[in-house]
Amino acid sequence: MPTITLGFIPLTDCAVLAVARERGFAVREGIDLRLSREVSWANIRDKVALGHLQGAQMLAGMPIATTLGINQIPMPMQVPFCLNRNGNAITVSNTLHDAMAQGDALPAWDDVAAAGRALHRVIAQRQAEGRAPLTFGMVYPFSCHNYELRYWMAASGIDPDNDVRLVVVPPPLMVDSLRDGHIDGFCVGEPWSSVAVEANLGRIIVSKAKLWRHGMEKVVGVPKVWASQNGTVLAALIRALDRAAAWADDPVNCHELATLLAAPEYLGMPEGVVARALCGEILTGSGLEHRAVDDFLVLHRNGANLPSVEHALWIYSQMVRWRQAVRRPGDEALIRSIFRPDVYRAALAGAAWGPDTMADGPGIEASDELDLFDHRPFDPTNIDAYLA
Repeated sequence: MPTITLGFIPLTDCAVLAVARERGFAVREGIDLRLSREVSWANIRDKVALGHLQGAQMLAGMPIATTLGINQIPMPMQVPFCLNRNGNAITVSNTLHDAMAQGDALPAWDDVAAAGRALHRVIAQRQAEGRAPLTFGMVYPFSCHNYELRYWMAASGIDPDNDVRLVVVPPPLMVDSLRDGHIDGFCVGEPWSSVAVEANLGRIIVSKAKLWRHGMEKVVGVPKVWASQNGTVLAALIRALDRAAAWADDPVNCHELATLLAAPEYLGMPEGVVARALCGEILTGSGLEHRAVDDFLVLHRNGANLPSVEHALWIYSQMVRWRQAVRRPGDEALIRSIFRPDVYRAALAGAAWGPDTMADGPGIEASDELDLFDHRPFDPTNIDAYLA
């Protein structure tokens, strides 16, 4: 039985990996799946590059940056599986929330545009008073968290490079950074926003489900060389992960999954806190009522596990927009070679759980059309026009 070791970060969206191992889906596909808990995305990047891990849970932008060699030695990557859509949230300190809410500027929770206008007003007032810029944490330079913060701010009239400070903070350190006053807010995956709320340190103001509907978030990334040399094993891994994702996304299993992830080897958090994202019942602030959020975290339904080429190209466009990458001929083709929906489909073709057996929603062929909160159209065949 081949052994595969994958790295992960203690986040709720490591769920599919944990279920594949703990519920026996990997073993049924003939794989000894081992999981290595890591402390930061930089650690994941380095261990995969050095061959200590065969692959890992990755931020969707990581395989792009690694393949293009942005601030690192280039290493071609392949993404045959998406672990989840959505799952992030923007949380601010109680002090910043109170300032944003003055004059009923936040009429409804998860109103992305209203939250942006409120933040813009606070920033303008601070600038007029000569105060230091607000500081926001994000988990990695090539993360959707970074691009979601930047997109939201820019669409709200805020220059994320000059009007605020954006700093990298590993997810497990985000709440402590808020408590210690090093940051005024952050964008992170669960359970860390819920942990901040539980400690009465902050308020959740925006979910990714509203900012970028069905947006690709974490993926399984493996070196292209390993994928080409282990095609049969990779196909078995994809089938195991797909079945695990179907189990994890079933509402019937929500609380059992929360118990599994709450264990010390995964998140090491109270089950009730972990369950919030899994069950779509979010507590936005201490003492408030839980709010139902449709598709707060999507693990399988509506074709969630299909690697999205269009979403990957949008992420690349943001790398160019924010001067992390320089446009080069052939980059789009290179990105299409990384995100491989064809490999995913081929792996499932002979599996019991395949496209023809998915009954809910549009299934495996779900549209990848970008749906950001401002509804600005994105043409993946004309990135230059989009960025003009």
